[in-house]
Amino acid sequence: MSGSGTPGQGAASTRRGSPSGALLVVGDVVTDVVARHRGPLAAGTDTAAVIRTVPGGAGANVACWAAHWGCAEVRLLGRVGKDAADWHERELAAAGVRSRLVIDPQAPTGTVICLVDTGASAERTFLTDSGASLRLEPGDWSDTLLDGVAWLHLSGYLLFSEQSRALVALALASARARGVPVSLDPASAGFLAELGVDRFLASVEGVEVLLPSQDEACLLTGLPDAADAAAKLSRHVPLVVAKQGADGALVARSGTVHTRVPAAPARPLDTTGAGDAFTGAFLTALLAGAEPEAAAADGCLAGARAVEQVGGRPPVSS
Repeated sequence: MSGSGTPGQGAASTRRGSPSGALLVVGDVVTDVVARHRGPLAAGTDTAAVIRTVPGGAGANVACWAAHWGCAEVRLLGRVGKDAADWHERELAAAGVRSRLVIDPQAPTGTVICLVDTGASAERTFLTDSGASLRLEPGDWSDTLLDGVAWLHLSGYLLFSEQSRALVALALASARARGVPVSLDPASAGFLAELGVDRFLASVEGVEVLLPSQDEACLLTGLPDAADAAAKLSRHVPLVVAKQGADGALVARSGTVHTRVPAAPARPLDTTGAGDAFTGAFLTALLAGAEPEAAAADGCLAGARAVEQVGGRPPVSS
């Protein structure tokens, strides 16, 4: 089940040849139920909405956007329930992702209800049942997963359960032993607050690239300004790329913000998965030889494309 998607429009601006190895993403695969409504929810009664069920999960979304943006080979390790395993495998294959989905014998596939306000901001609120997605464990990992891999990306959702944190530690050690660089997206400010900053920073020791949102960067540093937060985080991780939505992105190294990358214009419909799109395109460009600043520009373009459609995945060519 391998292949490559159609590159996103404009992606070729930073591409410098083909990557010499695959991108391996380890992370969550979930079912998204997207409910688009206008204005505040009416408590205790009905609120009209347009509802769709689509494949999602931060890790899976990153993998699909990387394939869509032109990454030659994208692999994904995730855990699902038997209730939706076949559907998710088909959807990933159609998106050009070679998946290894572990079927959990007890837990169902994770499900996220995405409440999307159809006003100008298209802001979304998540109700999350992680299900099988956070039950990845060290036994699901094999060093052979890194055969032919040039880059490992970890979804930060894996840090929010003890067993998947153990898998992260094992994957990081394996990547370090092979000289494979690693990136991580913190994934959720809400869950980060529960995990704790110190535990998070200890868990990402050895990661080369951190891709937080503005809220996550500020939470992890206690600083109210995104640029200050990105700069501080880059004293812990060599490269920090802070995603700021409509304000673009910040690229920080060695305690300093070096570049502010502007956002690409967009008409938001649903912001679900915009950060995942950024990450997938950014890693694709980076693997192809782009400098981080140029790769971040690709990320901003992919994020803009993502918010103009419903759901967190790129369109799949028929």
